[in-house]
Amino acid sequence: MEKINEQIQNFSSVLFPYAYNIIGSVEEAKDIVQDVLSKHFTLNVSTTEIVNQKNYLITSVVNHSINSKKRKNKFSSDVERLPEPIATEESDIETHLKDIVKYSLLVLLEQLNVKERAVFVLKEAFHYSHEEIAQVISSTSENSRKLLSRAKAKINPTVRDTSKISNKEASAYLKKYVEAIRNGDTEKLEELFCEDIKVVADGGEKVKVISNVTTGVKNCILLMLEVYKKFQRKQSIKFIEVNHHPALLYLNKSKVMACQIFSFDEEGKIYSINSVIDPVKLKNVVS
Repeated sequence: MEKINEQIQNFSSVLFPYAYNIIGSVEEAKDIVQDVLSKHFTLNVSTTEIVNQKNYLITSVVNHSINSKKRKNKFSSDVERLPEPIATEESDIETHLKDIVKYSLLVLLEQLNVKERAVFVLKEAFHYSHEEIAQVISSTSENSRKLLSRAKAKINPTVRDTSKISNKEASAYLKKYVEAIRNGDTEKLEELFCEDIKVVADGGEKVKVISNVTTGVKNCILLMLEVYKKFQRKQSIKFIEVNHHPALLYLNKSKVMACQIFSFDEEGKIYSINSVIDPVKLKNVVS
C-alpha cells in the first residue's frame, strides 16, 4: 500500500500540468488526476496489459480533461472568464511547474475549441510529435496537424514577443506601476501602458466588478486608479510570480482579495492586466 501511495504521489506531479493546461482550473485538474489514478490503482490494472504506464495515464488524463472542458463550455456564459492562476515561484524546486503554460497564453487558449487546445498544449508545451498526439486523442497525425494549424491561426495574431523581457526586468517595471498607482501619477501610467492595453476582471459569481473588459490607455488608467482608490488603498501588496508572469497580490491581512497578472511587450510596456477577484479562483495562489 505504501508503494502504491508513493506511485500515486509521483504520478500526480507529472499528470497535473496536462490537466491544468487543458482545463485552466487547479481544483478541476487535481480532481481529474485523482480520479484517473484512483481508478487505475483501485482496479489494479495488470501491468502486462500496459506497455508504458506513464503514457497510459497521460492519455487517460488528457481525454478526461477534454471531456470535462467540453461539458464546462456548454454552460459557460458570454462574460469573459479568466483561468485560475497558480503560483510558479517554486518551479526550480517543483519541476512539474515548469510545464505550466504562461498565463497570457492560457488566456488565449480559451479562444480554441477543446481538441485544438489539447493538440496545441501537447505539441507546444510538451513537445509531442503529431504521431504521438494522434495516439493520445485517438485521431490521425494529419488531423493533428490540421488542428494545430487552426489553433495557431486563431491565436498567433495576438501573441506578442516578450522573450526580450526577463522576470527581473518585469518586476522592476511592476514596482514603477505600483508607485504610479499609489501616487495617482497618470503621466507615469501613460508611459508604462501600451496604447491598446486591455484589462480583464473576473469576479466570478460572487464579486461584482466595475468593468469586466476595458481597453485603451486612457480608460484603463481611469479604471485602475478608481479600483485602487475604492478597494485596494488599505490593502497590502505582495509581488509574486503566477504562471511564469509577474503578478501582484492584494491582501486584507492574510486573505488574498485579488491577483493581478501582468503581460509586457518587448519594450517593457504593459499590454494586458488580468485581474482575478473571484475568491474561488484565488484559493491556490500562495500568499
